[in-house]
Amino acid sequence: MVPAEPGARRAVALLILLALASGARPAHAADPIEVATVAQLRAALDAANATGGNRSILLADGTYTLTDTLYVNAPGITLAGRSGDRRRVVLQGDAMSATAQVGNVIRVAAKNFGLRDLTVQRSRWHLVQIAGESDADGAWLRDCILRDSFEQMVKVSVDPARPDVTADGGRVENCLFEYTAGVGPQGYVGGIDALGARDWVVRGNTFRGIASPGGGIAQFAVHFWAGSAHALVERNTVSDCDRGIGFGLDGRGNRGGVIRNNMIHHSGAGVYGDVGIALIDSPDSVVVHNTVFLQHAYPAAIEYRFAATTNVLIANNLLNRAVQRRDGATTRALAGNLVSAESAWFRDPARADLHLLRAVPGVVDAATTLPELIDDFDGEPRPVGRGPDIGADEFAPPRTPGPPTNVRTQ
Repeated sequence: MVPAEPGARRAVALLILLALASGARPAHAADPIEVATVAQLRAALDAANATGGNRSILLADGTYTLTDTLYVNAPGITLAGRSGDRRRVVLQGDAMSATAQVGNVIRVAAKNFGLRDLTVQRSRWHLVQIAGESDADGAWLRDCILRDSFEQMVKVSVDPARPDVTADGGRVENCLFEYTAGVGPQGYVGGIDALGARDWVVRGNTFRGIASPGGGIAQFAVHFWAGSAHALVERNTVSDCDRGIGFGLDGRGNRGGVIRNNMIHHSGAGVYGDVGIALIDSPDSVVVHNTVFLQHAYPAAIEYRFAATTNVLIANNLLNRAVQRRDGATTRALAGNLVSAESAWFRDPARADLHLLRAVPGVVDAATTLPELIDDFDGEPRPVGRGPDIGADEFAPPRTPGPPTNVRTQ
């Protein structure tokens, strides 16, 4: 698609604004705007920004190649694929490159932004930036594909001079984050990189190939740090990423939060392989019922580091590497972790499917009971048997079919 000239785009936006102002459109202000070209998309977004937001923009199937960032500056704006099939609507910059013209594909500086049912790809910086410095609370991304950014795919930013102004209450659910080549273009890549973000939920996503080609290890697939707090990261799959899930970073910590019911696998491919889950300057955090299976040389599946990491709970994780304490970190409890997992226990490790293949002794019904944890990776209830299982998956034996009830006798 060829974008319209700026003058033409302004004209389309003016027509939309006039129609809304005059009441010519027989609908209320919250009705969605349907678009099918880059010019229409930009005009609709300009109009939504200018009229106070609270509007959905529905994109018809197709590829929308931008020449500049889409700026969301009013609250309650949603961009969504009209068909509901995230593969059929592609919103992209001009290249995945340090010299690309489009820096961020989307930059959000307002509350309650939504993105669903589409693919976002190719940028010089980020695919989506949520500007915490603009108090962009309540952002949500659902059922999207995010791939092939030159830096982190989703960035939640903060102004260090105003650390109390942050992007809070965001949600990222059922999205795919990936590098289609199986490796990133450089080391400064990541999946979700959130600074100063509080009370976020990251649930049910898949992260693949967030890995460095050399020159330094990639960032985490999911990372909350620099004043972040109280994130819930659950039911995600992390496959062949240099590092899995991290809370905090050296001197720029995180507080609280829960990492539970995630499956993390690394096949050993690529230049780097590091820890599956890390708490780094992250007090009061909880890491429970994750399954981490690493086939590279790094010795730890879970690490907790530095003296500021205190009062953490690490329990009931199914691992094939150690839980490693470093540099003065302390826990309130370290219990029920099994560190001798074998490949044969899992359904399909090569595809990061770490569901239990059978009822493994010492795993099934063997976990320490945690009253607040009532479900597993699939959202199915715990426990199934006498007690909860160690790891992300609560094993349920195949059901024996009962006698047929609809057999005709004549």
